[in-house]
Amino acid sequence: MAQRQQSIQDAVQNYGKRLFSFIRSRVKNDQDAEDILQDVWYQLSSIIDTEPIELLSSWLYRVSKNRIVDKKRKMKPESLEDFAYMDKEGVLVFPEAMLTDNSNPETELERLFFKELFYRALGELPDKQRDVFVWNELEDLTLQEIADKTGESIKTIISRKRYAVAHLRERLQNMQREY
Repeated sequence: MAQRQQSIQDAVQNYGKRLFSFIRSRVKNDQDAEDILQDVWYQLSSIIDTEPIELLSSWLYRVSKNRIVDKKRKMKPESLEDFAYMDKEGVLVFPEAMLTDNSNPETELERLFFKELFYRALGELPDKQRDVFVWNELEDLTLQEIADKTGESIKTIISRKRYAVAHLRERLQNMQREY
């Protein structure tokens, strides 16, 4: 028991910083990286005998990769609010303009302008990416429902959604800067 505990402590000391850097470079923030690293250490501690693990470093990195993939699969799909940007005063711009209830000429003009930019950017997408984005974001179908509907794998649907969101984000930011 003492030897097992010592080997876990050695692993944390020898691989902790490098493993954290590896994980951090693949996730959005430090908190996610710390959570994943904690899961890796927990999994290592739950192994009764670490002797059969020939290359501990390889095992740690493989478990880390698996945890990163698991976390990305569990992430909720990106939403339209992810397109928001902060103006010079630190105010969130387009979600407020789109979702506003009070109608005045200025906010109505902003909302119409954004809609025009959004639909123009949406029209630039390949058909399959546009369909996945519209079904998921505008028609509230889950990604699994879209996969079932199209006969495509869930990974393909997720990939199409990701490419669509990235394209829309980039185009809307560029268009916003132009205007």
